[in-house]
Order: sequence, then structure tokens, then C-alpha cells
Amino acid sequence: MSENKCQGCSGQNEQQQQGYNPESDNRLQGNLSRIKNKLVVLSGKGGVGKSSVAANLAVALSMTGKKVGLMDVDVHGPSIPRLLSLSEARPQAEENTMTPIRWSDNLSVMSIGFLLPSRDDSVIWRGPLKMQLIRQFIGEVSWGDLDYLIVDCPPGTGDEPISVMQLIGKDAEAVIVTTPQHLSTDDVRRSINFCSHTENPILGLVENMSGFVCPHCQQAVEIFSAGGGEILASETGVPFLGRIPLDPEMVRSADNGYAFIKTHPDHPTGQSINSIVQKIINFTEVKQGKQANQSLEDSTQEQIKSKHNGQLRIAIPVAEGQLCMHFGHCQQFALANVDQDNKKIQGMEFLNPPPHEPGALPKWLAEQKANIIIAKGIGSRAQNLFADYGIKVIVGAEGGTPDEIINTFLDGKLHSGENICDH
Repeated sequence: MSENKCQGCSGQNEQQQQGYNPESDNRLQGNLSRIKNKLVVLSGKGGVGKSSVAANLAVALSMTGKKVGLMDVDVHGPSIPRLLSLSEARPQAEENTMTPIRWSDNLSVMSIGFLLPSRDDSVIWRGPLKMQLIRQFIGEVSWGDLDYLIVDCPPGTGDEPISVMQLIGKDAEAVIVTTPQHLSTDDVRRSINFCSHTENPILGLVENMSGFVCPHCQQAVEIFSAGGGEILASETGVPFLGRIPLDPEMVRSADNGYAFIKTHPDHPTGQSINSIVQKIINFTEVKQGKQANQSLEDSTQEQIKSKHNGQLRIAIPVAEGQLCMHFGHCQQFALANVDQDNKKIQGMEFLNPPPHEPGALPKWLAEQKANIIIAKGIGSRAQNLFADYGIKVIVGAEGGTPDEIINTFLDGKLHSGENICDH
């Protein structure tokens, strides 16, 4: 019997093993669409301080006012909970969603370490289970709107980094951590080659443990070596982000569970980290500036056009005939049938929504065959629910009548601004 199976069965079984289904894929893509920058922290070998670098970069970015998520996908050795004194934290879970641990107003954290009954428990998993966990961390965790998602991967080029790059996509950028010794830089070459194979750009290389900071005079001394990472960056054409010295105080901070950059921002090592963070911000903002000529709505139109053959049904919450401040308190919804190819509104009706209850509006709009909603403000949980129903969300739209908003969208001139609601 097994010899007579159709060719599609093996592919279907592989997708099932990896935890794939269309609904989870919608949630995953919905979450990713709300993250501006995805940075994957890699290292060619263990022991280079990669997790410490990832944690301090995430904290430092959050201290600049950026909304940051830190995702620890080191299944066999999760370090982030200890590094941020979150070992006893447990996330709240609901059906198909999980709330990340809030380290601060600007930093949310997720790690398998939060899900283990004991820190002594080991995880003995093969590749497909790891893939499924990473998919759930990306698609089923309520990250909300993020400026940066920092992903802390285990060392090497195994299941976890491959899964992350496959799931996040080719816009994920690598931050590669090395120490200056040749033994480390040789392994980092493999990480650079790995990114070439996955076709992911490398944002830059960090040389960690570069020299030693004397605890008495705070001067850096090169007791091992320095410059190996910078030389490698030059040889491979990878941007060099900077050096972080080996600092006893930073080691103590890791052991005691407090973020070094939070308590020592003016220390020489803290200044090194902040310098790297500023380069990361500059690089990513330049990248976004280059992409500014194509608005978010242009990209949205192409995605929806491909999916719906150019036929859209756009929902807009209105009050007194104008865009309503919050979609959940509108008087009516304008539902317009749109020919995207000819940029014409073919018809519009105004419907009264059901009573405002959690989850009611996304389900109702899906029943009305809406595939895109344009609003002023929509909370994080509601956006995830819309994504579950395959409805694309644009928030931060300015005021106007439904006709004006839709025509501006069709002309590619509708620039979404700040989401006024995030609950």
C-alpha cells in the first residue's frame, strides 16, 4: 500500500511535522508584517557571549525608545531568562496566542526557558519539533508593533538558525558575534557563508571580548588579542559594528541577572555597546529610507492584488460619514467593492456592525467578505484576530470620507501613520 501513495503525501506529512497549517501561516505573516526590523544574532561557535550581546543590544535599543522583542530560540540552552532575571517568569496563554514576558514598557521577551517546569529540565528534540516551536514563537506570541525583533540563536548553522531564516524570510538581517581569536573567526566564516546560502543580508559583525577592561583603572588591555573580527569583516566585505571588551562587571551582571547596559551606560563597555546600537539604528533607518519611495500601501496592494485577482472588498469604520477614530466604536462600516486593476469603486454599502464584543467584529467582517480594513486605530489583539481571518489591516489612516480614503489608497498615496490604539 505504501508504494501506491501519491507524491503529495510526503510533502504534506513534512508540513504537518513542521506544525504548518494555513491558519497558523496567516497568524505568522500577520505578526511579521508588524515588525519593522528582524535581527538574527548568530555565532559560528559557542562561548563567544552571543546571548549576552543579544540581551544587551535588545535592552539598549529599548532604552532609546524603540519597541523591541527578544526571542530566545536556543532550545537546548536558553540563556535569556537568566540574563534578564526572568527565570521564574511564566507567560499567559490563551487559545492560539501567548503573551510575551514584559521586561519593560519597550521590551518583550519570549524563551523556551519560560515553558520548562524546572531550569534543570532538558529538551531532547529533533528538527521538526524545533521548527514547530519557532513557528509558534513567531506566529502565536502577541508581539504587537515592533521596531526590532532580536532573535538569539544557538551557535552554529543547525536547525534553529535555518528555521528562523526560513520562517522570517529574506528581510531578516544577521548580526554575527565573534571573539578576536582565529579559532573563533574561522568558525564565523561559516556563519557568513550560511547567510549567503539563505540569501539573508548581514547587518554587521561584533567583536566581543576584545581586550580586557581593568576593574581598577577601567582601561582596556589586550591580554589575548584584538582586531580579528574587524580584519574578518574587511576580508569578507561585512560591515563592522564594533568591539565589546571583556569586562568582569559585565560577567557579574550576566550571572546576577541584570542588564549591564541598563546599570552601566556610561562605563567604557556600556559606551561600546551604545556605539554599536547607534550604528544598528543608523543602518536600519537608512535601509528604510531607501524603501520609502514605495509606500506601505503600494506593497499591500500588490499582495492583495495577487491573492484576490485584483478584486477587493475594503471595510472602513465611519461615524457621521467620516473615518471613525476607533473601529470598535464606529456607527457603521462602509464596505466597498473595488476593482484594483482599473482603480475604481464598483459599489459601496453602509452596514451596522454587531455589538462591540471581543472578537465579534473580525468574524463579522470576514462574513461580509472583507479582505482589507483601513482604520485610524486597532489594538494589538484585534489585529491578530483580523490576521486569523485573512484580513489585511492598515492603521493610522488620516480622516476623510470612505471614497476619499479608498481613492487615495488606490493611487498609492495613502501613508499610514501612528496607530492610536494599542491594547
